[in-house]
Amino acid sequence: MQQIVAVKLQQDWSPHQIAGWLRDHYPGDPEMWVSQETIYRSLFVQARGALKKELIGHLRTKRRFRRSRHATYKGQGRGAIIDAVSIRDRPAEVEDRASPGHWEGDLVEGSRGTYIAKLVERQSRLVVLFKLREKGTEAVVNALIKAVRKLPTALRKSLTWDRGDSWQRKPRPACYALPDG
Repeated sequence: MQQIVAVKLQQDWSPHQIAGWLRDHYPGDPEMWVSQETIYRSLFVQARGALKKELIGHLRTKRRFRRSRHATYKGQGRGAIIDAVSIRDRPAEVEDRASPGHWEGDLVEGSRGTYIAKLVERQSRLVVLFKLREKGTEAVVNALIKAVRKLPTALRKSLTWDRGDSWQRKPRPACYALPDG
């Protein structure tokens, strides 16, 4: 069976396709069945040397390491924003656009490592764009502080920042009160 899996990988089949093919091709022989997870484990944990490198090179992602699908950082506090207020808890005046001074922000990544922060005032739809030298937290926060300080005090009530940084996850906006000074 190892030989069959190796040949299919060399033909650029995915582990998912190989597992399905084995079940279809050997329906009465469960000993010939193998899950895609087992194929990945054998490649990333058990395989060694030139064969491992060659077979991993045929995988579509071309990654050298693979995290288990059961591995998670949940509960470890990584990426958690301290004292963030959920978007559900923001004041009603922000939600219904009744008064000016409430902003929505987002970070936009362009080509060749360019970054732009975007602020949109919810009532008037005024847009403020500013270029960033990098997307690190410190650079973004410093640029936000500079941009917000240029606004009139009456237009500095709250900022709802879009924290969805990947197409794979749903955005998790958070609402922040903007400082007066």
